[in-house]
Formats: sequence, structure tokens, C-alpha cells
Amino acid sequence: MSDFGFAEMQQIQKELQEKYKDKWMPIEPATAKSKLLWLVAELGEVIDIVKKDGDKAVMTDPAVRTHFTEELCDVLMYLNDVMLCYDISVDELKEIYRAKHRKNMERW
Repeated sequence: MSDFGFAEMQQIQKELQEKYKDKWMPIEPATAKSKLLWLVAELGEVIDIVKKDGDKAVMTDPAVRTHFTEELCDVLMYLNDVMLCYDISVDELKEIYRAKHRKNMERW
């Protein structure tokens, strides 16, 4: 099984944005704030599932788990849109993510 990472996610988002370019906001810095607000709204939907159904249902109920994962996908889609708005490449993300990880590993 191959890895599914940000490079593939960004390609998928580009395809989606291209398909709906006449209906959706363009991918540019000026729309990033709106994309971030939508990301937060989707994150709210994720936590609503946990609040309503509980952790156990997310872990054991296939329908709840699918719904939970779908909402997490929405969060990731908006995150990728924000990255695209600001032209953040996967390589840039990887470099800074790893540096942040090292910093966190040395915190305490």
C-alpha cells in the first residue's frame, strides 16, 4: 500500500479547484482567511461528532467513524487550500514540520 500524503492531497485539491473555478473562490492569498474560517467550521463539525456520539462510537461504530473521518477530510481539504493560497509547497511544509518536531522534542 502506498503512502497518502500532502503531495497527493494538494494535487486532488488543485483538480477540485479547477473543476469548480467558476463557482468557488479563487486560490490566492486574498481568500486564505475565508478558507481558514471554513477550516475552523469543519473542525467544529469534527468535535460535534465526538460530543454527540463519544469517543467509543468513533472507535467502534462504523457509521460514526466514517462520518468522523469524512469531516477530518474536510479539515484537511481546507488546510490544503490554505497552503495553496499561500503557495506553501509540500517540501516547505516537510522541512518546517520536521524542524518544529525537533524543537518540540527538546522542550521538556
